[in-house]
Amino acid sequence: MSALQKAMARIRRLIEGSNNTVGMTNEVDRTAWLEEALRKIPAGGRILDAGAGEQRFRPFCAHLRYVSQDFAQYDGQGDGRGLQMGTWHPDKLDIVCDIVSIPEPESSFDAIMCIEVFEHLPKPLLALKEFSRLLRPGGHLILTAPFCSITHFAPYYFYTGFSRYFFERHLPEFGFDMEEISTNGNFYEYLAQEMRRISDINRRYSSARLRPWELLARWVMLAALRRFSSQEKGSDELLCFGYHVRAVRRADQHEI
Repeated sequence: MSALQKAMARIRRLIEGSNNTVGMTNEVDRTAWLEEALRKIPAGGRILDAGAGEQRFRPFCAHLRYVSQDFAQYDGQGDGRGLQMGTWHPDKLDIVCDIVSIPEPESSFDAIMCIEVFEHLPKPLLALKEFSRLLRPGGHLILTAPFCSITHFAPYYFYTGFSRYFFERHLPEFGFDMEEISTNGNFYEYLAQEMRRISDINRRYSSARLRPWELLARWVMLAALRRFSSQEKGSDELLCFGYHVRAVRRADQHEI
């Protein structure tokens, strides 16, 4: 092993041995929020998992009457562009249809959850309209969507993300009262997430590789981003992973 290879191996061990998790909590924090939000839904209610995919959140709904819906056209490979899952098994769905036209009666659900789906919908406002139709008055909407994201699940990828103003503007228009809108991550966490992707992205899109001192520089910057994130004050208004939303369908909702 050359001196350069030894130096790179030492740097890799240093980085891999670090307990710095800045930029790594996007999915973990979103899942924890969702699990808590679902606990608040009264037991026995009927819940629609809209855009359920592989139904990974079904275990959180054991106290509810769970119904899954998806268009079931994504196969894990997509068009080969951007990030793809490789394999994808939307099996045993209760309803296979377009999310904007779900064959269920009006007011037939006590709750609807739609998790990281909106960026994959050509017409997300029509999905909100359909959710309003399907939810009973007083029913709960649980929704998460990215504020910023890179291309994934293409060609079923239509928006890079949604700001808080999207939800604050459109949810009331479709008869929802907002109970919660919270951010996942912040400016520094997002930068760290993308910085951690560089090696994987380079393997696909560049013949260049990070040099030993560049690996060290990344480790130093990740340490700085962790420190900045621990002391940040509102940087999520600039950039974050995404938004967590809880809303209730108004009892006085009129047909839209």
